[in-house]
Amino acid sequence: MLSGIFADIVVFVHFLWILFLIAGAYWGRKYRPVMLIHGAGLAFAMISQLIGWYCPLTYLEAWLRARQGSAQPYPGSFIALYAEKLIYIDLSSTVIFLLTLALILVQAWFYRGMFLRNKQ
Repeated sequence: MLSGIFADIVVFVHFLWILFLIAGAYWGRKYRPVMLIHGAGLAFAMISQLIGWYCPLTYLEAWLRARQGSAQPYPGSFIALYAEKLIYIDLSSTVIFLLTLALILVQAWFYRGMFLRNKQ
């Protein structure tokens, strides 16, 4: 039972991490430490796409789900079920790579404005 609860927490944290990677430049423009964490997260996302790795949170969730071993109609909670559908979308690795690259380019454009503003 605890494994299932922890797996749901991991899904929620994973969902928040993805949201941070998508919108983190907004806060990163204001706070340099956030920018560094956001940039490192985007770099890791790109490297993992190139190498074919999965996010460590994916492995952790899978391990917790395996330990849970329940006979529920779907693993985890009702909310986790829908969060997982958003996290683990059914797209080819090429499409996911291109979306990740587009995300990085958009975030770089946001940060570019910050660096230009600081130079003036």
